[in-house]
This record gives sequence, C-alpha cells and structure tokens, in this order.
Amino acid sequence: MGGHDKLLVQVLRGLSDSNIGFDELCGLLCYLGFDKRVRGSHHVFRKAGVPELINLQRDGAKAKPYQVRQVRNIILQYRLGGSL
Repeated sequence: MGGHDKLLVQVLRGLSDSNIGFDELCGLLCYLGFDKRVRGSHHVFRKAGVPELINLQRDGAKAKPYQVRQVRNIILQYRLGGSL
C-alpha cells in the first residue's frame, strides 16, 4: 500500500482529522485527479464530475480539521476512493 493509499485510509477513518498534514492532503487530492489553483493562501481544488470546490488553507503544517472532514465527505459522496 502506497503513501497516498495510507493517507486515504486515514482520512476516511476520521480518527485523526487534526493530525493530517496540509501538503499530504493536497497531494492526495492531486492523486485523486483534482486540479489545483493557488490564490494567496487559498488552495482551490476542482474535478470534472464534482460540482463542489475544495478550498484548503494551512494551519501551520497541518490541514484544518473541518477541511479534512469536507474532503472526506466529498470522497465518500462521489466514491473517489477506488476499492478502499
């Protein structure tokens, strides 16, 4: 199991939302096929077939917990996790 798959499992479990690295979460979204645009401190992700935009901001080196929950909900809603 690769690094992205391990992070995906960690995000989907939801047991440590406050312990997900910002750069790792951005990398996961790119791995899942999202396009990234950066405007100042806002990292905006979009994907064809997913009408919602994902807007992430740093909280130090970590992603904000509520944004990790938003990412999890979108992954589950659009079944982007593959076979996991």
